[in-house]
Amino acid sequence: MKFFHLSDLHIGIRFKEYSLLDDQKYIFRKVFDLIDSENPDAVVIAGDIYDKPSPPAEAVAVFDDFLSALHDRQVHVLIISGNHDSPQRIAFGSRFVDQRIHLSPAYDGSVKAVKIGDRFGTVSFYLLPFVKPSTVRQFFDEEPVPTYTDAIRTAIAHMDIDPGGRNVLVAHQFVTGAQTCESEEITVGGAGNVDRSVFAPFDYVALGHLHGPQNIAGDPRIRYCGTPLKYSFSEITQTKSVTVVEMEQKGAVSVRQIPLVPLHDMREIRGTYNELTFKKNYDGTAVDDYLHAVLTDEEDVPNALARLRTIYPNILALDYDNTRTRSSASFAAGTAVAQKSAIELFMELYEKQNGQQMSEEQKQYSIALFEKIREGER
Repeated sequence: MKFFHLSDLHIGIRFKEYSLLDDQKYIFRKVFDLIDSENPDAVVIAGDIYDKPSPPAEAVAVFDDFLSALHDRQVHVLIISGNHDSPQRIAFGSRFVDQRIHLSPAYDGSVKAVKIGDRFGTVSFYLLPFVKPSTVRQFFDEEPVPTYTDAIRTAIAHMDIDPGGRNVLVAHQFVTGAQTCESEEITVGGAGNVDRSVFAPFDYVALGHLHGPQNIAGDPRIRYCGTPLKYSFSEITQTKSVTVVEMEQKGAVSVRQIPLVPLHDMREIRGTYNELTFKKNYDGTAVDDYLHAVLTDEEDVPNALARLRTIYPNILALDYDNTRTRSSASFAAGTAVAQKSAIELFMELYEKQNGQQMSEEQKQYSIALFEKIREGER
């Protein structure tokens, strides 16, 4: 059994007010090329199909084309919803679509296996959409589900898993120990963490949620494949890829990555204005990449952004790094505040006003309240 592990497509995302739909169409074509050359049996997409629960029409059209191209290649497609998705929208049509397209329904207390056969027997795929403790708790009133770890453990406990068979879990959660970047929505204070011990019944865990490809605790069987494209300047050092999983008999699992080359890379350029505009320094480079320009001039350059864009049309951000910015306390404070989440700022405010930190109970209540407010805004 060979399958591709993808996640966090974020179709329709805008970065610095730039639409990345053309970049997404391009990278999907690269994925199709890999499918044609690798011939996987299945493609797994571990959540965050869209960037918003109510995606724009053009994003829906892109995903429709994506699914149609996969259908034409006669591979099994297994899809779950992520925290950016509406579970109901992702599951729409799941009861009457082609038998090779498997869409996870909104969580209802049970997860039935999708069984795909190969020469070694059957691989059971369990499609668990993004869930919170409150999501699971409503179906199991008699069981305590206070944390995310308890929620996932409870959901897994109610799956009919054959321990002697080959089992794959597709999930969209934050697992303790994973490395994050600023483009991801992660609950602070560890409240949203899931301990990897809950995944013991599975031969491979196809995770979504985090944008950087990584194994959990060095175990390639519990893996985030990462996004197919860079969606933030915090991701510029990441190599985007498709994760290829191959399973033979029980216990024999191999994992490898195939790099994806984007239409436009996302990177940083740094130097004085004269250095960045000196033809010898940029000649032969991809000047149309999505760029974060950092000027090291001691004095501000008039109309620097507009002038640089005559050479680099896709500069999305411009900053200065010089004596003034490094020594400016207000600059440093502003940067620190910008990097903090709303709940972190609220906890700091509480501490300043009350002369003490929040209790654990207050922290968990506040985190839950902020999540509820954010969901309402969406």
